[in-house]
Amino acid sequence: MSAHPISRRRVLRLGTALAGASALGMPAIAQARRKVRLGYLHVVAVDGHIWTGLDRGSFDREGIDFELHEFNTGPEVFEAMMRGKTDVASAGGVISNYLALGRGRGFLINDIEVATAQLWVRPSLGINKFADLRGKRIATTMKTTAHIFLDRALKANNIAPSEVEIVNASMPDAVKAFIAGQVPAVALWVPFNVAVREALPDAVKLVDASAFYPQSAVLGGWAARLDYYADNKEVLSRIIRAWVDANDHMVRNPAAATEALQVHYKPSRPQDIAEAFKAQKLYSAREWRRLYADGTVLKWLQQASDFFMADAGVTGAQRASDYFDTQLYLAATG
Repeated sequence: MSAHPISRRRVLRLGTALAGASALGMPAIAQARRKVRLGYLHVVAVDGHIWTGLDRGSFDREGIDFELHEFNTGPEVFEAMMRGKTDVASAGGVISNYLALGRGRGFLINDIEVATAQLWVRPSLGINKFADLRGKRIATTMKTTAHIFLDRALKANNIAPSEVEIVNASMPDAVKAFIAGQVPAVALWVPFNVAVREALPDAVKLVDASAFYPQSAVLGGWAARLDYYADNKEVLSRIIRAWVDANDHMVRNPAAATEALQVHYKPSRPQDIAEAFKAQKLYSAREWRRLYADGTVLKWLQQASDFFMADAGVTGAQRASDYFDTQLYLAATG
């Protein structure tokens, strides 16, 4: 199937003041400010940390000025980075695909996307249960969290992926096709469920990714271009330290963090943002240190990478874990 990506890109240029105290509350050593071109996906599980850190001044205190580039899908985020349009990328489960291909170096994990992916169907188009999906079209964005989830959901219900027709499109287009009745099912990620729920009150959510956790986990996180990573580890360490401040605030104060995020996701309702927030599994920075150190992060990354490689018919030694630097996080937070 051919993809139908949306080329729209929003670029925001953010200027900030001189650095004060560090993100962890310690006095900051005078350091040169750095502009970093960051590509990202605009969903809570991916850019929630970014907005929280910007609002709290976390990145400002570390001397980081982001030039933000918004994209509609994770593949678009990574492809822009590969073309040199951005320096760093923040995306969802797609990081396991691109890292395994050697297209970037991972250095930071945001969360586990526990229930961000969902499968919606339309009973009015003849789909009431999983068995009804055989021979039918399902829209989704391939090589993303939604694609991994769809594959697992089908197999868990004794349906081979070859028994359905996957329609590959950008997520906005996939959802539009579902609402328009062009396909009877869609595998999406939140908050696109909001558009479905509002447009189609009779649509049914068959399952979400939480049904397959913790046996399987899909991580979302950050990566840098290989050349940028090699030359700018100190800058990436600053990003990590700022992220720690934002992350731990979100973990300690989920209600306040969710309320503050609302302004960045209009016209979504507060309850929609709260639902999206709860769909991700967050750990404190201290807990993440343990998961980095004991190899759990690499295991989870490789689990998703194995799916992508098998789906693409690729065999060999491709490993997402070979392109993720756990030591950078441990050193930056030690």
